[in-house]
Amino acid sequence: MRSALLLAAAAAPLASGIRIIQSNDDGWAEINARTLFSSLVAAGNQVVLSGPAENQSGTGSSDATPTTVDSDGCQYSSCPANAPATGANATDPRLNYVNSYPVTSIKRGISTTGPALWSGAAPQLAVTGPNVGSNVDIQAFFSGTIGAAVYAAHTAKIPALAFSGRSGDPTAWNVSPVPIHSKVYADLALNLTTTIINSGTPYLPDDVFLNVNFGEVTDTKCNSASQFKFIPTRVTTGLLSARDTEICGSTRLPWEADVSQLRSGCFVSVSVGDAADKTTADAARQKVAFDKLKPILSCL
Repeated sequence: MRSALLLAAAAAPLASGIRIIQSNDDGWAEINARTLFSSLVAAGNQVVLSGPAENQSGTGSSDATPTTVDSDGCQYSSCPANAPATGANATDPRLNYVNSYPVTSIKRGISTTGPALWSGAAPQLAVTGPNVGSNVDIQAFFSGTIGAAVYAAHTAKIPALAFSGRSGDPTAWNVSPVPIHSKVYADLALNLTTTIINSGTPYLPDDVFLNVNFGEVTDTKCNSASQFKFIPTRVTTGLLSARDTEICGSTRLPWEADVSQLRSGCFVSVSVGDAADKTTADAARQKVAFDKLKPILSCL
């Protein structure tokens, strides 16, 4: 896909900003999540972040009642010792922590925090991440970032996008300058999110989520969103599964791990996941989702 086409969705104005609930598993104060939050807000959306008080990577779909913050406070000193089980940034009530798992965090955002800030309205879209590190294939079953997205799509019936990036390490929200990978991943996530929003409702088929993995970013390689191509993929290899929707002249989509991890180049893998079991969705639902993303999709 040409660079101009890649950026077209992000450059185009939103038909209207929508209500978005955001979460992750790396913690509410991690810079990837905060950078995407700022980008989504700048694009005109009403965004509420509800993330775990601490890094909860690898906790999958775990869920538990939030507890009082312990004596060392939230991650990166983002809340004080012995703070309440849930809380908000002192100057921005849209930024919220939940001292529990990612699923618990997004659940509270959907049911309580978001509606409180939206005059009782419910979120229209759920966005998780960008995760620090990729979430492909078997990792999908253990990722809290995907666990939160799956809760939104399967239980709360809210269309959900799960973003993960190969580059970077857990980093505090207030580091300066913002790491290049955080900026690039936020630009790419905004591009895809805006494309989904501009495609109109329903944003995704029932009971699916998009598992989106960004390739490596360095100071000298793949260091701008315009260099990346969005490639339709599948969560699992598909060697023994039913055929995929026909796209790029084939009914067998490439494996997301191959595209975003193993190939040389600036690629983003976009898989349509089944929110009921975190595997690849059927061909019919793949087609609906990929048709919405046609403006930004490329073939290998």
